[in-house]
Amino acid sequence: MADNNPSLLEEMVNLKDSLPKRQRYLCDFILKNYSSLGLMTVKELSDESGVGISTVMRTIHSLGYDNFNDFRKDIYDASLTEKTNSKWKLKDSLSDVQEDKEYEHTMVQMSKESVDLLDKSLNEDLLENFDKTVDMMSKASCINIFGTRPYRAVALYFEQLMGEFYPKLRQLSYDTEVVFDKVLQLEKEEVLIVFAFEPYTERVIQAVKVAYDIGVPIILITDHISCPIIHYATVTLQIEVSEDKFSIIPTITLVEALIVEFGKRFSGDSIKKLSKLEETLKENHVTFTY
Repeated sequence: MADNNPSLLEEMVNLKDSLPKRQRYLCDFILKNYSSLGLMTVKELSDESGVGISTVMRTIHSLGYDNFNDFRKDIYDASLTEKTNSKWKLKDSLSDVQEDKEYEHTMVQMSKESVDLLDKSLNEDLLENFDKTVDMMSKASCINIFGTRPYRAVALYFEQLMGEFYPKLRQLSYDTEVVFDKVLQLEKEEVLIVFAFEPYTERVIQAVKVAYDIGVPIILITDHISCPIIHYATVTLQIEVSEDKFSIIPTITLVEALIVEFGKRFSGDSIKKLSKLEETLKENHVTFTY
């Protein structure tokens, strides 16, 4: 096993689907909770995950470790660099009551949290995959966009913003009942952008599998490496989520940055189309002017 922390997590992601059911369950548990496991013992990991000690040991051997202490050290090292929980936190945000703390206005709390999440999201992997994503979008004959639940709104925002200057877009989020019909019509020269955040929906998972099987490149925007469709992604953009507050601001920021960078690739044509749109909206009294 390599010495750097990401190698352990990446190995777990790559290997887990080939493992027996209980070992696969343990890998998923560790990937979702490693930031809070700390220096646990074999028994503690067994108790917290709900699998037997023998399953724990078989799993770490499958991951290339001779003993639990080496595995525990790498998990602990990884936990020092990852302190966020990927679960959707809207309910926690609404029920948050500060006890024995000086009151801080909700607007101030949310602003601070958003800035912190944006700062945590910016890393070398994200920047590298950002560039790859824009390259894939630029070469695609059509950009397909799919998001469900709160992230349907993000998918629609993506379409609205880019659609003002770029026509080769297809929105798959309007009617999830027929999403498979639409996915099966995609071509290999197209690209599928998917928003998948916990709680992951079956419709997104299954739609991505169908797209993958027919050879469509997939851009995954997600919250955690334990995302069940990460195997199918050509490129993954991982965004930090809050332990305490539900927010899509980091995701919106990523979307806006992608569109701005994409627009720069076709700046002359994009500006002409935006100028023409602005003029047309004014002429037809869609937008108000003094």
